Amino acid sequence: MGKKKSAPQTKDPDDKKGKGKLKPANSILVRHILCEKHAKIMEAMKELKEEKVPFNKVAEKYSEDKAKAGGSLGWMNRGSMVGTFQDAAFALEPSTVTSPNYTDPPVKTNFGYHIIMVEGRK
Repeated sequence: MGKKKSAPQTKDPDDKKGKGKLKPANSILVRHILCEKHAKIMEAMKELKEEKVPFNKVAEKYSEDKAKAGGSLGWMNRGSMVGTFQDAAFALEPSTVTSPNYTDPPVKTNFGYHIIMVEGRK
């Protein structure tokens, strides 16, 4: 139930010094909530944290991205995402929309603020 931070201490996904929970992956099944304004992304974060609303429902309500339908971006390959988004996404353990592990605090990119979760790795 604990949430992941967006800047884990282990930056290299192949680094074995960590707890060894995550195996190296080349692609991830990712969802996100994107908001241009910090205040709006924090409203979304509050619904996830305090009200326990499923991730896909919060994405439908708040996300300003074309992936608004549940926030799904589908399978994304390493190298196809913006640096800070990719680093945060590949550091997350897979979870479900009803019990998500997500980036907290939100990740800032040139597109805005993202709350990211991962459903699968391969």
